[in-house]
Amino acid sequence: MDPQEPVEKIKKELSYIQKVWQTVAIVALLVVVILIARVAFNVVLMILSGSLIAIYFHGLGDVIERRTRLSRSTSMVVSVVGSFVVLGVLLWFMGTKIQTQVSVLSDTLPNTIITARNKIDQNPTGQKVLGYLSGQNSEKVFSTVQQFFSTSFGILGNLYVILLLAVFFTANPSVYKNGILLLVPPDNKPVAIIVIDRIVTVLKGWLKGTMLSMVLITFLIAIGLTIMGIPGALVLSLLTGMLKLIPNFGSVAAMIPGVLLALTVSTNTAIIVALIYIVSQTVVSNIVTPLIHRHMINLPPALTIISQVIMGTLSGVLGIILAVPLLAIIIILVDELYVKKIAKVTVTP
Repeated sequence: MDPQEPVEKIKKELSYIQKVWQTVAIVALLVVVILIARVAFNVVLMILSGSLIAIYFHGLGDVIERRTRLSRSTSMVVSVVGSFVVLGVLLWFMGTKIQTQVSVLSDTLPNTIITARNKIDQNPTGQKVLGYLSGQNSEKVFSTVQQFFSTSFGILGNLYVILLLAVFFTANPSVYKNGILLLVPPDNKPVAIIVIDRIVTVLKGWLKGTMLSMVLITFLIAIGLTIMGIPGALVLSLLTGMLKLIPNFGSVAAMIPGVLLALTVSTNTAIIVALIYIVSQTVVSNIVTPLIHRHMINLPPALTIISQVIMGTLSGVLGIILAVPLLAIIIILVDELYVKKIAKVTVTP
């Protein structure tokens, strides 16, 4: 027996063990990098949220400065403080009514769902749908929905940080803009300035259109549901306005409780309420919003939905809300940093 064989065998075993540990270390490093990237991505969303609020404050400050003789700094103070005061006053005066209607809805909705289930069960197609949503399928559906929305990194918990960032961005935006430009090579500074200006313009347009659309859809739904005598009309209209932040999916989600409550009155009432939601959403989405969003990039609908699904999976509700402005930012970056350069190279002889 060769005395070198045990030594070589031990070396091979040690080499194998080292490779195993190296593989484990690489996998662990990748997991850590992915987790850090996900946390960093959530921080990016918080920064974007704070930037949007700061853009709102500056936009309102511009309006105050144009309409009054106040200085720029005074207009900004009035913009920030006035916004919080108006929000507080609205919550104070509407709080009691909202609380009452929420109580009514919490008492009414369970019976409404049972009534709607019984009416749907009378239809053969409805029986198939209910059969699919029962048992294990229902558990899969609800677990998927719960997982989809529970991935949010705590909107309410991080609201303080977002508002704090917004105040800092509002107080001195040039510091942060100049800080970004310092990181850019001198030859690329003109392009960086163009990119920043385009992004600010697009975000202003998106914010203006979204806010006005939220207010308009809230009033339309409130008027329609009040005329139809639907309980909790104020809460349902406010819910519709808030869900307007989520394109495509928000309008469908907002319509469900209103139609369910209308079913307790009659089937015809439910149909009319559904038409109120559909007509209101159509008017706001296809007529009003495009007029306001004329400075926005024309985003392909399929690309918007894909970005919402991806963002919702990564960061929950806040990701869905910010999917459209984030997609617009990405398109601007690709256009300025890649497409235009390729076009110049193609044109150059």
